[in-house]
Amino acid sequence: MGATTAEDFTARLRRREQLVGYWVVCDNPVGTERIAGLGYDYVGIDVQHGLLDYAGALSALTAVDARGRAAGLVRVPAKDPAWVGRALDAGARGVIVPLVDSAEEAAAMVRATRYPPHGVRSYGPMRSALRVGPVPAEADDAVACVVMIETAAALEAVEEICATPGLDAVYVGPSDLALALGARWPGDPDVADALQDAMKRVAAAAAAAGIAAGAHSPDGATAVRRFEAGFTFATIASDLTHLEQSAAAHLAQVRPADA
Repeated sequence: MGATTAEDFTARLRRREQLVGYWVVCDNPVGTERIAGLGYDYVGIDVQHGLLDYAGALSALTAVDARGRAAGLVRVPAKDPAWVGRALDAGARGVIVPLVDSAEEAAAMVRATRYPPHGVRSYGPMRSALRVGPVPAEADDAVACVVMIETAAALEAVEEICATPGLDAVYVGPSDLALALGARWPGDPDVADALQDAMKRVAAAAAAAGIAAGAHSPDGATAVRRFEAGFTFATIASDLTHLEQSAAAHLAQVRPADA
């Protein structure tokens, strides 16, 4: 199936359709706008580890919407309802919340994405009124709440987290999950099997609960393997990673010794 439009992203996520995204860590709206028009279903804007502040996230979301094809998601810097609300008010189609350890914390994040009576989100849609709409019930239906499974506590409670009412998806951060499993560095081969088992458990728990499951991927080939392993959405690399890889590849063509 081809790329989604921003308007039907959340519906397709909830139907557990396969979605492919891209990751943005640079505060570069023009570059983000180019990426958003390539055909990815969503663009993840990383405010946790990326080089963007709130103003940068707002510019990135505007750039994504300018192309009208991809949905803009924001990984907020912490499990903080204030940041969740700000990201959604800026027009994010969904939030990805890091370091969620329990079903109780997942439920708190769901409430942060929903207006009363179903949640605690404060009404002040600002830019999102232009894209998602100002009616609270319609906004609740249009935005996605995604929590990350990347700690030992989250893995232990993954079945309960996935069963959280109103939660739309879980998302694996393989680097942090590997470290939680005892890796010396994210690519440590000594925990490769344990990491794969953990990721299978996450995908199975999401499937049992009827919600989407996603994972970060360093490249397209790995994203394909994510889908084969039962994940329903996968994010590829990042703009900074690909900038460096492309520059290195061209340098290697000219001066192999320097590359």
